[in-house]
Amino acid sequence: MHYDVIIIGAGPGGIYSAYELSRLRPDLKVAVFEAGHALEKRRCPIDGDKIKACIGCKTCSIMSGFGGAGAFSDGKYNITNDFGGTLYEYIGKQRAIELMKYVDEINMAYGGAGTKLYSTAGTKFKKICIQNDLHLLDASVRHLGTDINYVVLENLFAYLRDKVSFFFDTPVESVEALQPGFRVILDGQTHTCDKCIISVGRSGSKWMESVCKQMEIPTRSNRVDLGVRVELPAEVFSHITDELYESKLVYRTPKYEDLVRTFCMNPRGVVVNENTNGIITVNGHSYEDPAKQTGNTNFALLVAKHFSEPFKDSNGYGESIARLRNMLGGGVIVQRFGDLIRGQRSTPKRIEESFVTPTLNATPGDLSLALPKRILDGIIEMIYALDKVAPGTANDDTLLYGVEVKFYNMEVEVNDKLQAKYDDLYIIGDGSGITHSLSHASASGVHVARNIAGQ
Repeated sequence: MHYDVIIIGAGPGGIYSAYELSRLRPDLKVAVFEAGHALEKRRCPIDGDKIKACIGCKTCSIMSGFGGAGAFSDGKYNITNDFGGTLYEYIGKQRAIELMKYVDEINMAYGGAGTKLYSTAGTKFKKICIQNDLHLLDASVRHLGTDINYVVLENLFAYLRDKVSFFFDTPVESVEALQPGFRVILDGQTHTCDKCIISVGRSGSKWMESVCKQMEIPTRSNRVDLGVRVELPAEVFSHITDELYESKLVYRTPKYEDLVRTFCMNPRGVVVNENTNGIITVNGHSYEDPAKQTGNTNFALLVAKHFSEPFKDSNGYGESIARLRNMLGGGVIVQRFGDLIRGQRSTPKRIEESFVTPTLNATPGDLSLALPKRILDGIIEMIYALDKVAPGTANDDTLLYGVEVKFYNMEVEVNDKLQAKYDDLYIIGDGSGITHSLSHASASGVHVARNIAGQ
């Protein structure tokens, strides 16, 4: 088949590309190829009863499928240029914010109406952070929750299904430039198109790297984020989360001058597994519906590591640490903060006697055997710093799950249209290495669609 536009990947970037193209150019013949399942078929087999740990599905329903890795996230849309990617460096700060606000309007129209928009503007908490050597980044945050986020995606798919051809469980093997146009190669099939949008997300980082190598598209090394997910009683952070919901806090360690940051804060949420390229890591979700909420809050503490010479494989470094952790614990490891500080391994008995009930069935163990000392030292220092603004963070029973790894694709060389070295080949979303969030990835999809539509 020949299409006007082929979109590879049905995550946020691909969805909003398709949405905007259907709105501005309904005459175009558009196809979306997605390696994962349709939204209604995305089901993680872990039920906490019969199946308590990751079984290594061929396609991870948490990471792939319609909605991408964001489908079962806690649905936070951060409207800011301070974090979430460097899209603004390509399209300008004002346009990036305008596009993020436009995406927010779409989310409200398709089921998100009534959800709260939080903001760090004018908060007294910023002063308290600075006084304790912590830095609060500026942002407006729309919290949909995992449940409302799913509703928005259902409604968007219902709108798009008759306007765009979707192919699920259809991984693309490679892309070839025909000049003009492109050939997309699947298992035993080929399709051609005039314009191609690649939006494969973080889980497609290895595939994206191979495509760039094959097509000789220049890239540069990016980073990998390593750390742990912290779980503690919701009351410890309630004075922050009630006002701001998502607080991006950054701390500079005195010894190494590494930056440690909070990421993906989930008030009254749950800790979950992720499967990225066969590696089991940890993440967190939260819900808008009070009936689905828990008594715990969780968030990640991450340290970003960049490599240049002679070692350039940031993702490979992160994978090796995650595989070591998988080997030690058979999956995710959980450890009490008090046990970590005392240099002792957490045991099932110690976890059971903890005042914090874990929301993920993880293997009690010793994170110091899995994480490099420099990174672990930074995380411990950050926990003590957070304890000054949220007393109780450094309690013995605070739970640490590890490791949490955020893989980023090598940053692909694109222009202000997010177009690679070939005319009409666009690389967007987290797979480009340029965006690192739902809001930035979605905005990049709208930006490219408008360029194609001549807007």
